[in-house]
Amino acid sequence: MVYTPAMPHRSDSSGTAFSAESRRAFYEGHRSIALFMLVVVFAAPFAGLYVAGLLGVVIGVLVSATAYVLTPSVWKWIGG
Repeated sequence: MVYTPAMPHRSDSSGTAFSAESRRAFYEGHRSIALFMLVVVFAAPFAGLYVAGLLGVVIGVLVSATAYVLTPSVWKWIGG
């Protein structure tokens, strides 16, 4: 019999903007920002392709992913 330790349960959700649960809650509570982020996430790679070719696509994907993850933190930081 193989022992596998149980995953620790995080009942204490600290509400950091980097957790998936807090990001989901943020975007569900701010529908207009969520819509804007959808546009950014899908448009940034195409804009990068238009401006700089294949390297621009990679940069566009990285920028859009970073924006998606950091927007809740920035929103809290600016006091929104």
